[in-house]
Amino acid sequence: MRTLRVVGLHEDGVSIVCEDPERHERFLLPADERLRAAARGDIARLGQIEIEQERSMRPREIQARIRAGESVEEVASAAGMSTSRVERFAYPVLQERARTAELAQRAHPVREDGPDVVTLGETVAHSFALRGQDYTQASWDAWRPEDGKWVIGLTWAAGRSDNRAHWSYSPGAHGGTVVALDQLAETLLDPEAHRMPRAVGDRAEPPRADEETVADPFAPEPEGATVIEAPIPPPPQEDDREVASTGGAGDDARFVPEQPSSGPAAQTKPRKGHPTVPAWEDVLLGVRSQRG
Repeated sequence: MRTLRVVGLHEDGVSIVCEDPERHERFLLPADERLRAAARGDIARLGQIEIEQERSMRPREIQARIRAGESVEEVASAAGMSTSRVERFAYPVLQERARTAELAQRAHPVREDGPDVVTLGETVAHSFALRGQDYTQASWDAWRPEDGKWVIGLTWAAGRSDNRAHWSYSPGAHGGTVVALDQLAETLLDPEAHRMPRAVGDRAEPPRADEETVADPFAPEPEGATVIEAPIPPPPQEDDREVASTGGAGDDARFVPEQPSSGPAAQTKPRKGHPTVPAWEDVLLGVRSQRG
């Protein structure tokens, strides 16, 4: 064991410079809590520091948890360590995850008849374009759980929903293959689906009624809307009933039972753009419209 002498404080202000008197080699010694406790001769504090360090995670465990999908903040909180210290060991694993997510986008989705010619990234980008979603705002990630199989994740926001789709990735020749793991992933691989499903977390939900492109004819009128009612036409006369009963008006003619009436025949034409109003006989007698 060589003996070193203290030269002074390093320019960083947190380390001590030591030197070997014989070889004139210099060493940098962190001026941490352990050094200060040793300088004071505080044996109890040295033992406590040793116990605290044993409780912290080892670098290999940190990297294993990061590779399995945990974030730096989650690992730091679980280990009781600073995020800066966890980042030193997590950085190479995070780079590995990002590289795997990039390679998985070149993989081919597995169909019923085999791997597709189009890649995963091209298929998802096409699905986003068909549904009016901004593909540039989507985020890819990859992680490898304990079973050793890579999982590819895609996250994006649609309105107030944060959506996630997952695929299983198998590296291999020509980019490898991917298999959908949930409903959202399957929907993104189907270009025939015309609208993006809404989801909360990993659970897909049916589209909202206000997202429909065609208004629901049975939906109630919005509050405050002005309703214009069509004028009620005069009661149909004898000529009108004859046309209705003989089917002269075509397939849309209504069957109206013949009723005695008097007076000249009157013809009324519905105004263009207004809905057809039932005849007063239909309302009075309870006769429902029938197709001819």
